[in-house]
Amino acid sequence: MSVIGSMAVTGPIGVAIVVWLLAGKSWRLTAIWLALFGAGMALVVMTKMAFIGWGVGVPSLEFAGFSGHAMRAAAVFPVAGYLATRSMPFPARHVGAALGVLLAVLIAISRVYVRAHPPSEALTGCLLGLAVAGAFIWYASSENHLALSRILVMLCLPIVLVAPRVEPIPTELWITRAALYLSGRDQPYTREMWRLPQSRFD
Repeated sequence: MSVIGSMAVTGPIGVAIVVWLLAGKSWRLTAIWLALFGAGMALVVMTKMAFIGWGVGVPSLEFAGFSGHAMRAAAVFPVAGYLATRSMPFPARHVGAALGVLLAVLIAISRVYVRAHPPSEALTGCLLGLAVAGAFIWYASSENHLALSRILVMLCLPIVLVAPRVEPIPTELWITRAALYLSGRDQPYTREMWRLPQSRFD
């Protein structure tokens, strides 16, 4: 379950949403999606870099940055589901988004289960992604000419099936290198350092 929230899956699905919107000539929604998803990704990266490079976090909650898996999953899956089912009759129109939310929540829980993140990071990452998805769906609900739902499904299905078998993208390594370069540190901050006297790692 956790692998479905990886960049190898959610990144291409985010791009597929852009392609789908462009194919439908929804220029305004394309810009909105890029802005919202980009802002969510930027917040994830900034909080991670702030901790890795400068130790900025919330020790009492073991919060060292939003979970990227949870944020991306909560952003892309509800949006993809909403767009794929938007042409259906009203009672079924929101089924896709609801299933996307459920999948995102399960992915966030899985991040805690595999001990990749404490609950605080998985929860806040999921809420951030749901905020991105909710804002986009709110804007998209006012558009009347969206179509091409089957094309979106055709774009996303191969990604979900193939991407988990692809070599993981080393995003955490890239973020760590960037944070160390900007902060001038030789070693990254870690959660274990919160449990040590300040003089041990300053």
